[in-house]
Amino acid sequence: MSRLATRFGTLKSQQRKALVSYVMAGDPHPQVTVPLLHQMVEAGVDVIELGLPFSDPMADGPVIALAAERALAAGTNTLDALNMVKEFRKNDTETPVVLMGYLNPVEVIGYEKFVAYANECGVDGVLLVDLPPEEAKDLDEVLKKYDMDQIFLLAPTSTDERIQHVVKQATGFIYYVSLKGVTGAATLDVAEAAARIQKIKSYTDVPVGVGFGISDAASAKAMGVAADAVIVGSAFVKQFANLAPEQAVIETVNKVKELRAALDELV
Repeated sequence: MSRLATRFGTLKSQQRKALVSYVMAGDPHPQVTVPLLHQMVEAGVDVIELGLPFSDPMADGPVIALAAERALAAGTNTLDALNMVKEFRKNDTETPVVLMGYLNPVEVIGYEKFVAYANECGVDGVLLVDLPPEEAKDLDEVLKKYDMDQIFLLAPTSTDERIQHVVKQATGFIYYVSLKGVTGAATLDVAEAAARIQKIKSYTDVPVGVGFGISDAASAKAMGVAADAVIVGSAFVKQFANLAPEQAVIETVNKVKELRAALDELV
């Protein structure tokens, strides 16, 4: 059983919701990432989404786009991000790690080489924002060869046909984008998102996580009622925009504790 299946199964048996954290690999410099991941897990993160820095992050808002710029400026590339997972695994063999990024760097490396090394490093799944399920068969075949999950996105505009198509291919969990727009957007319609999540869950037993627009205890708790996981990115990443790295880590860990406490109130 994969780490993702194990983690979601354990949380379900405890009637708890998963907290999925997004961290940009190498932001603001490579030495920060692995210690930050360990501290976030200790504070209550259940699944890590590790962002692969890319120069044209079209689905990301300014907070994460600037994080990618900082990581690239610090010299972080895709293979460096994989090596961070490898380093993380020296002290944590249980927390699932999903890579989130864009197709181009993976194609440059090659599916087989990328997935084989990601698996060697301890990666559990891959979410490529600009790879729709209709075009994901080749990557999916390689991922299955290494027992890794392919995560897909669904959005408020996804039709019933699209939902059914995605749930047939998705493993690990499904990422429901709760807002129309880019990451870090501010207006979250909780009732609408909850209804959409319930519709997705009616088609599948694969866990459904919800992201975009979740930034505090109230929004995390509200979305945790409907979803199996809440996915938080910009609220963590923005700490590194204006604070010294040491202080940014402290603020990020405090935010994890806030969100974890809110989700645990749902038990």
